[in-house]
Amino acid sequence: MTKLFIRLGINAAGLYAAIYLLNGRGITPQFDHWWEVLWLALIFGLVNAILRPILTVISCPIIVITLGLGALLINTLLFYLAGLIGTQFGVGFTVDGFVPAFLGSLIVSVVSFFLSIVFQDELKGNSRKARW
Repeated sequence: MTKLFIRLGINAAGLYAAIYLLNGRGITPQFDHWWEVLWLALIFGLVNAILRPILTVISCPIIVITLGLGALLINTLLFYLAGLIGTQFGVGFTVDGFVPAFLGSLIVSVVSFFLSIVFQDELKGNSRKARW
């Protein structure tokens, strides 16, 4: 259960960073409070958990031919879709084109990568116990 909350927090931090950095540059947030980003992160996690495997299998030849760059297109699509679904619930964001969605997905990926390294022990379940 702790892993779920850590992953939710990592997604929320990545989404908040992307929305904050690109606010007014193609992304417009549709929420007022910081805690609404947690709901958006939950939607983002569900979209990734449900659609990413399907899209990856379908586009496997494209990913192989482009040496992995097709995965960036999948990330962009899922970022845009999470904002669109979140907007329906009042906690999303609107994206004004491909480039802001692409940059937003890159920011979320980079922040998630670094925070996953920071919380690596907690995500693996290896808690460090103090030795007295």
